[in-house]
Amino acid sequence: MMLGIIAGVGATPWETGVAAAAPALRPIEVPSEAGPPQTEHLAAARYLKEHPDAAPSGSNDFGCKPNADHPRPIVLAHGTDSSAYSDWSALSPVLAQAGFCVFALNYGGKVGGDSFGTEDVWASSAQIGDFVDQVLAATGAAQVDMVGFSQGASVTRYYINKLGGAPKVGQWVGMASPSYGGVMYGLVPVADRVPVLYEVVQQATSLAAIQQAAGSPFINDLNAGGDTVPGVRYTTIGSRVDEMIQPFANIALHGEGATNLVLQDMCSTDLTGHFHMVYDPYVQQMVLNVLDPAHAVQPTCTAVALGTGISDVVLAAHS
Repeated sequence: MMLGIIAGVGATPWETGVAAAAPALRPIEVPSEAGPPQTEHLAAARYLKEHPDAAPSGSNDFGCKPNADHPRPIVLAHGTDSSAYSDWSALSPVLAQAGFCVFALNYGGKVGGDSFGTEDVWASSAQIGDFVDQVLAATGAAQVDMVGFSQGASVTRYYINKLGGAPKVGQWVGMASPSYGGVMYGLVPVADRVPVLYEVVQQATSLAAIQQAAGSPFINDLNAGGDTVPGVRYTTIGSRVDEMIQPFANIALHGEGATNLVLQDMCSTDLTGHFHMVYDPYVQQMVLNVLDPAHAVQPTCTAVALGTGISDVVLAAHS
């Protein structure tokens, strides 16, 4: 989830990964208690509160060996101020049932904190790389495929493009990817003119949230020299009504090897935006079709109301 990506440009303390040594993060956590599938963030958050080691169903079996039809394990990376179970409790079992080995970590946590994906995104990108190495070593695979939601799309792509991860990755899928950041209905330009708002926003959200705004040092670094690198297939899956990434065209990548899919171009009545993306059945099938095109199935187009999932995310944050 990306609650509060509304500021973050200029020379500021949150330029951690560029201006100074990366800060200490909580070590990667790999949840191991299989939790039930969920249909929305709120139910996942409530279950997670009672089962803090909950893992998405079908994930984190380090004895899983890829097969000939699905030779690359899937690594799932959650969004800002979220967790593996909160964001992947629906998609992970879909991928596992299709025959993939699936792995989902909790990354980017503050030391002493109780959530993940809140800290320096450069440091989080390095944690992603460490986890990929663990997955490759356990499964014996030569490469993984990566699926990132929101911030998860940014840190996985940074690992691929900037930290030498490309040879270890076959496909990258970014769901609601803040590829070029967002201006949040014009709030970022306002914050540019009133820099004190950066500190206010950081206190209200997180360091990671503001590091991903349009024009931020991290977003500029991520896309410098081109937004893709050779050898990896990139796919973005976005929504025209994304609540956090405005304009929605900032989701798309432009480099070689990039395909950009827009939900409403395929199902015009599905008005899923940012927050519901990982729980939308149509989008889940889109992801599976990208990862397993030989067994692609046309998703069922069902109407989804504008704003679906927003209240669930807000309530989940305060549950």
